[in-house]
Amino acid sequence: MSDSALSTAAPPDLPAYRHRVRVYWEDTDAGGVVFYANYLKFFERARTEWLRALGFGQERLRTEGGAMFVVTNTAVRYVQPARLDDLLDVTVQVREAGRASLVIAQQCLREGRLLAEGDIRIGCVDATTFRPRRIPADILQEIA
Repeated sequence: MSDSALSTAAPPDLPAYRHRVRVYWEDTDAGGVVFYANYLKFFERARTEWLRALGFGQERLRTEGGAMFVVTNTAVRYVQPARLDDLLDVTVQVREAGRASLVIAQQCLREGRLLAEGDIRIGCVDATTFRPRRIPADILQEIA
């Protein structure tokens, strides 16, 4: 996916969920700058908390509903570095909702300034076979 496919603009009718993350030593390189792959961890934490805020804990979804979300594609653009002790806002916003997958637009911000942004595609799979399955209807209803 090219940089032009990433957009800082949010879909007009869906508010973004925000999750706060503090940068710790474990998140940084020797220079105190967040290691690039850790933005994916920040994005994952925000998506997990977003689902939890909607009433869908991932462990319960797996054990009671037999479904799991897995990342199938990522595209991340890095704009500015985050550093040790920064307090970050990580957003989650549904860009596309299909029957078995979602494209989530995510941003990492420090005091409102964009540090990184990405489009993350997550697919719904059967928790036992890992084969694609429909996203549970109650989740789709909640995010529509």
